[in-house]
Amino acid sequence: MQNLVIVESPAKSKTIQGYLGKDFVVKSSMGHIRTLADKEFEGEITKKYTPTYEVLPEKKKVVSELKKDVKNAQTVWLATDEDREGEAIAWHLFDELKLKEANTRRIVFHEITKDAIQKAVASPRNIDLNLVDAQQARSVLDKIVGFELSPVLWRKVKNGLSAGRVQSVTVRLVVEKERDIQAFKPTSYYKIVAVFTDGNKSFRAELKRNFATKEETLDFLELCKKATFKITKVETNQGKRTPAPPFTTSTLQQEASRKLGFSVSQTMRVAQTLYEAGKITYMRTDSVNLSDLALATTKAEVISIAGNKYHKLRKYTTKIKGAQEAHEAIRPTYMNTSEIDGTTQEKRLYSLIWKRTIASQMADALIEKTNVEIAVSSSKEVFVATGEVIKFDGFLKVYMESRDDDQDDTSEQGENLLPSLKTGQSLDRQDLTATQTYTRPPFRYSEASLVKKLEELGIGRPSTYAPTISTIQNRGYVEKKDIPVEKQETTIITLKKESIKEEIKASKTTFDKGKLVPTDIGMVVNDFLIENFPQILDYGFTANIEGDFDNIAEGKMNWRDELISFYEKFHPEVDKAVKKAGKTTGERFLGNDPKTGRPVFVRIGRFGTLAQIGDSKDEEKPVFAAMQKGQSLETITLEEALELFKLPLHLGSYQGKELIVATGRFGAYLKFGDTNISLPKGENPLEMTFEKAVELVEKPRLPITVGKHENEDVIVAAGRFGAYIKFGAINVSIPRGENPFEITLERAVELIKNKTEGKTATNTEIKVFENEDIRVLNGRYGAYISHAKKNYKIPKDLVPEQITLEQAKEIVSGEPAAKRKSFKKSTK
Repeated sequence: MQNLVIVESPAKSKTIQGYLGKDFVVKSSMGHIRTLADKEFEGEITKKYTPTYEVLPEKKKVVSELKKDVKNAQTVWLATDEDREGEAIAWHLFDELKLKEANTRRIVFHEITKDAIQKAVASPRNIDLNLVDAQQARSVLDKIVGFELSPVLWRKVKNGLSAGRVQSVTVRLVVEKERDIQAFKPTSYYKIVAVFTDGNKSFRAELKRNFATKEETLDFLELCKKATFKITKVETNQGKRTPAPPFTTSTLQQEASRKLGFSVSQTMRVAQTLYEAGKITYMRTDSVNLSDLALATTKAEVISIAGNKYHKLRKYTTKIKGAQEAHEAIRPTYMNTSEIDGTTQEKRLYSLIWKRTIASQMADALIEKTNVEIAVSSSKEVFVATGEVIKFDGFLKVYMESRDDDQDDTSEQGENLLPSLKTGQSLDRQDLTATQTYTRPPFRYSEASLVKKLEELGIGRPSTYAPTISTIQNRGYVEKKDIPVEKQETTIITLKKESIKEEIKASKTTFDKGKLVPTDIGMVVNDFLIENFPQILDYGFTANIEGDFDNIAEGKMNWRDELISFYEKFHPEVDKAVKKAGKTTGERFLGNDPKTGRPVFVRIGRFGTLAQIGDSKDEEKPVFAAMQKGQSLETITLEEALELFKLPLHLGSYQGKELIVATGRFGAYLKFGDTNISLPKGENPLEMTFEKAVELVEKPRLPITVGKHENEDVIVAAGRFGAYIKFGAINVSIPRGENPFEITLERAVELIKNKTEGKTATNTEIKVFENEDIRVLNGRYGAYISHAKKNYKIPKDLVPEQITLEQAKEIVSGEPAAKRKSFKKSTK
């Protein structure tokens, strides 16, 4: 073999192989091959410290194959990504494969095109050890924090918890936002909008000030009954709107969330697929810069689709402090390709990137804005009408940037045309409407707005935003959910002609979709960490560490010095926290039980949140009740907590058996004789009636015997983690989406055979990858991918039964599902 090229992913290797020809063989390392050893931090961090790495168990076969390939190659080309993580992978390959500088080349490129690959091969360089050191510093420092903090949380809060340098700060942002919302007290005011006419055309105007009370509002409307209205000022200004720069990692994540509804991890997964297929440039970048070639090809495309007057050359510069990537923004590799083949997600994301890039090189949109002030003869108040007309659409012909909830959206409301108006002109009033409006609490973070906040604070980098947001959800500290928002009853007062009418608009519930909300355990852990490790949870401190990593990458700082400085401050705080007496449970005193006078608390228990009547110090033992889904330690009231103790609730007798609503470790259920029936999702156990209970009893329920196979009963049963098929000693999960009550004997036997013959539980064929089976399986915690004796979580946006081989390869190329580790390290 003349030339061996090593890249991270198989999809990337396939694309590059097509550009290099028969003299090159392209192989994949399948991502990272090594990790820091688990026993890494049993001693002090000193200037002599050298990290100990070990090959990941699932990569031993890959490394073994690469070692064989290296022996047969004249030249080895390390073609991993050009950011710090990619540089570190190249260094690990160099070290683990025992490569020699004489026949090893490091090449980088930010797009996978024939020209870019051939140019990279023509201009190789050495491994940049400064970038490697910066990545080592990040890995080691993050490992120190997790390794030392997690056991403290196990002792002081609850077993199985974890903490992380960036993860915990991100949770703090979500917790603080939630508490701001809880503390918010809405106030109401009245906003008045008038409809005027000049005799030919009607238009709207808004009163400059709002009224605090209904009385003030009615007084003003009374004054307007006989009033005349005259224009006192007409002002016309020429304005413009400028296109947004091309995408960086964070702006792509934000815009894909707003426009496409993608999660940040979904965006990065699809973008990686597009990059590895040679369709877009590298997707982890802080840069908004476009190359001269990209500028030229974008210009040609703009002129082709819209004409010369729509083009404007724009050269953007990166303003983000500490930006580490000096290459290009995210853009299509070929600007004359506006559409691509691929999955629906790939097509949509590519279209978004193409439009944003094209718009960035287009002319400003020209806007004519007119402001009109209208005086009221009977009052000093003034109405204002604002009209906006797009005189030249410019970049709006292609693309308009979306906005977050908490940004002003007025610029996206479209044109508001006004008739031709003059100062001194009298107007006729058609009607006035006063609407009671309530001040809004702060908006919760979406994934997109949280990425934006992290970037603003300088916390994390393009490669860390998506993993961080996924981690805080996977660890159970934050949930992404649709939040019900109760819109309050509002009063609307209308003046038509000389008649004032009042109506009440009923309250209604809407849903704030896809918002991030802290869980109770997330709040308790956050409070514990802030109290005991304030520096680790400090936004400025975390951002400063990112700045230190930047300095290491630029060769301005020694990475061991950074670790020693951090460790010397951090480790004593760990010792202090361990020595503190007691545990943190988030306990909150609600008041006293009116019946017994005993205190009522809520807190975190072994199996979740619970309410407690009585104190452990009392002679009489405390009694406990599990809190219901949707209830929070911070907001539950004494009355709501006392309601929980009504369980078990005796509803009556049916068919000679007692109907009892009770709650257990896994939630509320209905007890009917010796049978326990789970309550339907969302059902409040305290609102369960006798009639509803009888309906549940009468419904068909598991277990059901569907027939016999080989003289053995085939049973569809209900388990802790969902329905399954029981056949002797064999248990088989029922694939997601299949109704257990519709499982036939034939289907049950098919699933049993699939399991006993080694086929996948989801009834998809086994696919071979890197000489190992890739399987999509159903487990007790849901579907997962099994490969090389390792299990990998399936992202929530993918349907297990529809996963393709390429998608499975991509998942397997990442980190395996985390297992709980028992650290023996002393925290002395």
